[in-house]
Amino acid sequence: MKKNDDIILNITDVTLDGNGVGRHEGMAVFVPATAPGDEIDCHITKVNKSYAFGICRSIRKPSPHRQDRGCAVFGRCGGCSFRHISYEAECRIKEKAVLDDFLRIGGFERGTFEYLPIMGDTRTDRYRNKAQYPIAADESGRAFCGFYAKRSHRVIECGDCLLQPEIFSSIAGRMIQLINERHIPVYDETTGKGCVRHIYLRRGEHSGQIQLTAVAAYDHRGLREILGIVGEEFGDIGSVVLNINPRRDNVILGEKCITVSKGGTITDIMCGSEITLSPLSFYQVNTLQAERLYAAAKAFAAPAGDEELLDLYCGAGTIGLSMAKDVKHLTGVEIVPQAVENARKNADANGITNADFICDDAGGAAKRFSEQGLRPDIIITDPPRKGCDTATLEAIISMSPKRVVMVSCDPATAARDCAYLSGHGYALKAVQAVDLYPGTGHVETVVLMSKVGVE
Repeated sequence: MKKNDDIILNITDVTLDGNGVGRHEGMAVFVPATAPGDEIDCHITKVNKSYAFGICRSIRKPSPHRQDRGCAVFGRCGGCSFRHISYEAECRIKEKAVLDDFLRIGGFERGTFEYLPIMGDTRTDRYRNKAQYPIAADESGRAFCGFYAKRSHRVIECGDCLLQPEIFSSIAGRMIQLINERHIPVYDETTGKGCVRHIYLRRGEHSGQIQLTAVAAYDHRGLREILGIVGEEFGDIGSVVLNINPRRDNVILGEKCITVSKGGTITDIMCGSEITLSPLSFYQVNTLQAERLYAAAKAFAAPAGDEELLDLYCGAGTIGLSMAKDVKHLTGVEIVPQAVENARKNADANGITNADFICDDAGGAAKRFSEQGLRPDIIITDPPRKGCDTATLEAIISMSPKRVVMVSCDPATAARDCAYLSGHGYALKAVQAVDLYPGTGHVETVVLMSKVGVE
């Protein structure tokens, strides 16, 4: 098989990034936006030693799972992977992918742990409580916003993303209108020149409060004025912030936040607790599904009222606080100072007096706790996509908790970390996939590891 060959291909599987997989002459061929059951005319675009890539020229026989779930920019925007198939089929793909990671990467044997059916969402559109719109300028200098194309920083203009609340599109559109009218310079990643970089919106699912944040390379009075205008025009906006990010990398938010009007935070309710949120606070983007996710984590943790609970990578404290009333004491660790401040306020606001929150790196804090002889009964981890580092895993092992509950946004790194723990006295008991991101290639996973010999 060579580049530019045209072949007939039967799609038999699909990856989490939405690439259908077929085999031709023993070689795997990956084709975007295809579905298991498709028979297609495939044009080969790249050939490697053991696999190839192609594009679909035409569909000879469509998959029974095909379903147009709408979106004018699907296939160009890099946000969604599965708007061309039914949601039921999407859930099966994600459920299989998580299991495959634990079998293949983790090295666990099928049947040695409980694998629970995926928790699908009841909403496939308008479920996100957060949007980060990159801003770009066209050849005429007109500013526009949208989302990045897959594997690039090329902005695809999008008037209304179906995953976001409709009001987000209205607010972002008004911001862009004023940016153009007042000639606010748009930041250029290639030159490092310009000012405004992103429009960042958050909304409390239960409170309805919206936080409007503009991310800029430097403080700009005209941009502050625009933020103030838009903040007054939309009644649901309860916080208006200017975030300063002068860095020349792909990190969206800078460390400095300037409150423009209406305060620097909003509040929402998560698992019955009032949560205070700043732009830098971690907060799951799908609140209703996150509540189900945290309920699953609590069920795995099984707090009985007299345990010490350690919550690593705790963010604004949402997971730990959902269990605080069922444990003797909660200690949360988070490296972002603003998130730690929010976690402390959240504990106070909910009358929780048995919780402490520490600003530190999870690995460093866990190692120090271990050296100090802290012996938590339950450890919760909710690490970033890269998973836990070795220092954190080693410290967890040395603290010897009865149960480790891992919440992960990447099943591959979760499987890797669980394999490490399983080689050091822990057994994999249960895995639960939870879909917080319908339409996209992302899936959350909750895992229970128990210390061998301890019930």
